[in-house]
Amino acid sequence: MFPAARGNRIRHRLKIIEGQVRGIARMIDEDRPCLEILTQLAASQEAMSQVGKLVMRNYLETCVMDALQSGSADEQAKTYDDLMDVMSKYWV
Repeated sequence: MFPAARGNRIRHRLKIIEGQVRGIARMIDEDRPCLEILTQLAASQEAMSQVGKLVMRNYLETCVMDALQSGSADEQAKTYDDLMDVMSKYWV
């Protein structure tokens, strides 16, 4: 489902985020100031958001396009419903 280059990019970003999260846990263990921790939390949340955008782009370019090109009204309607569900969860 994911082209190799995009999948590799997503995995690379997730590894970076994993390191950020471990760093945040270490900051808590070290009793670092709350503002420093909050700053790192915001950075990791933004990084996750960017990964989400990559996954969403892949979904639109593959699954949604396949459904639109299929000519099946049922498949198109299901894909539309799925897209609306994910958008409401992701952006609302």
